[in-house]
Amino acid sequence: MEAIQLGVAAVSADNERDYFAFEEQNPPPPPEDGEAVERPEGEDDLALFDPVMDALKTVRDPEIPINLVDLGLIYELLVKKGGTVFVEMTLTTPSCPVAESLPGEVKNAVSAVPGVNDVRVKLVWTPTWTQDRMSEEAKLELGLM
Repeated sequence: MEAIQLGVAAVSADNERDYFAFEEQNPPPPPEDGEAVERPEGEDDLALFDPVMDALKTVRDPEIPINLVDLGLIYELLVKKGGTVFVEMTLTTPSCPVAESLPGEVKNAVSAVPGVNDVRVKLVWTPTWTQDRMSEEAKLELGLM
C-alpha cells in the first residue's frame, strides 16, 4: 500500500483514508481510584525484556497498519524479576475508536510471553502523542518522510 502525505495527515493512496482523522468521541473515563495501576518495584529482568518487547510489536493499531512500539504509543516498559510487567501507553488521540480495547490487547499479548505472571497496563493521555514519537520505519511506511 502506497501512502502520500497531505499536511500532517497520512493518507492511503488506494483508499484515500486519513489514518489520523478520528470522529469526535468522548475519551474513555480515567480509572477509578480502586483501578489505579501501580508501577512495580524490584530488580529488572533483562532476559525477559526482549521477549516482552517482541510481544508488544505484535499488537497493531487497527486504524493505522503499524505496531504500537513503532507508532510510539508505548511510553514506558518495566520488566521485573518474578515476571511482573508494567506498560504505560497512550493512543493517537483520546477519541481513538479502540481506546477501550487496545490496552486489553497489549495485556493479552504480553501475558502470553513465557515467564510473565503479572501484566499491568496504564493508559495515559499526557504527554500527548504526536507523530514525532513514531519510528523512522513507521514514518516511511506511512509516507511521512
